[in-house]
Amino acid sequence: MPMDIRPLTPRYAVSPQIDPQDLTAIAEAGFTTVICNRPDAEVPPSHQAAAIAAAAQEAGLTFEVLEITHQSMTPDAVARQRDMIAQSDGPVLAYCASGTRCSVIWALGAVGEMPVDDVIETARRAGYTLDNLRPTLEQAAKHGT
Repeated sequence: MPMDIRPLTPRYAVSPQIDPQDLTAIAEAGFTTVICNRPDAEVPPSHQAAAIAAAAQEAGLTFEVLEITHQSMTPDAVARQRDMIAQSDGPVLAYCASGTRCSVIWALGAVGEMPVDDVIETARRAGYTLDNLRPTLEQAAKHGT
């Protein structure tokens, strides 16, 4: 299954589940950090964070884990994801099952820097429809979270 990397910004792209053998190509594509947003319980051992982390290390990539579900996408999780992106010394690839959770957590963190319409349009251009998230994004933008 080929990789499906979808850039949201010059420094942040999202992807459905990646395979351990994809990490060399991810590094060659210029990414320096990979963030796993997918809980291990959703995937077989061959695709759990430890397996991906080992391949990431071999490829010279920084590997971070922030397992999220829609229920656990708290302001703390959003802040942690933003920090991991900010602390990366280059472009970041985040993955989950489809890339949607990685897009949602990015959107929740981006509303402090971009208008809600721009956040939704950026996700749409990458193939993710976040229109149903508009009230939450508007609320986050209003409260600066």
